[in-house]
Amino acid sequence: LIHFYKRAEQNMKAVTMNRMMTRVPQLMMQTRKCSNLVNTHLENNGQIAVITLNNPSKLNALTEPMGDALISKVEEVKKMEDVRAAIVTGAGKAFSAGGDLDWLLARHRDTPESNIRIMQEFYQKFLVLRSLPMPVIAAINGPAVGAGLCLAMGGADIRVASKTARMGVTFTKLGLHPGMAATHFLPSIVGPQIAADLLLTGRLVKAEEALSLGLVARLGDCAVTVAMDLAKDICLSGPVSVRTLVQTLRDKQNVGLQEAYRVEATAQSICYPTKDLAEGVKALQEKRSPVFENK
Repeated sequence: LIHFYKRAEQNMKAVTMNRMMTRVPQLMMQTRKCSNLVNTHLENNGQIAVITLNNPSKLNALTEPMGDALISKVEEVKKMEDVRAAIVTGAGKAFSAGGDLDWLLARHRDTPESNIRIMQEFYQKFLVLRSLPMPVIAAINGPAVGAGLCLAMGGADIRVASKTARMGVTFTKLGLHPGMAATHFLPSIVGPQIAADLLLTGRLVKAEEALSLGLVARLGDCAVTVAMDLAKDICLSGPVSVRTLVQTLRDKQNVGLQEAYRVEATAQSICYPTKDLAEGVKALQEKRSPVFENK
């Protein structure tokens, strides 16, 4: 009987080990997939870090795994002492199409309390770019929509765009209150009246209008090339003066930022369970205009 139990125990250990060995490659594959969602490389003799959102098949939609990957890449860039400027851009034809629609529907089914917490965490995953000690330039190479544009506004000190790019804080077109500090950053960038126009209508603007509004600083045929030229110019300035200036400018923006996170997340938690939110997401998936019912 003792031998029987020992054999049974050995068999159980073997089964457990096999399961673990099967799961390890799966976990490694998931980790590699997550890490590949954001890529980095260096330019200009290691002085410029280029951070690329890398999910072009989904138009670089912002997801929690991508946010985790971005946090990891930002930590890597922080340790690169020679880097004097950073560029953030998107792989493929889009900068970022904003929040993942399936994830938004998951918020529709979640509780308000949970959504308030999740949304604030989500905002800060992507605005982690603000923790980089060097200037960050957003190279808007294509559509920057919703949270995608918010990433460019709150995560970058300067925005440049390709001449074909389109931008918009399109939250209300989904039946959702703006988030990721859109109501905090946009008024300071384009002024309160233009910000109200863009936020309330959720309309898309072409690159030329974005330039005229001050939403972007420069335009060119290739956004990354424009950003690279700007970053190289910054690299010619005194490194200590640039780092301290970046901190001064961001410190001014940081006043009220945490409160903006809380207020926007709370407002979004009110919108998420509504039928209008579900209709807005469904209409976007079906490529039609939504029919809102104030419910």
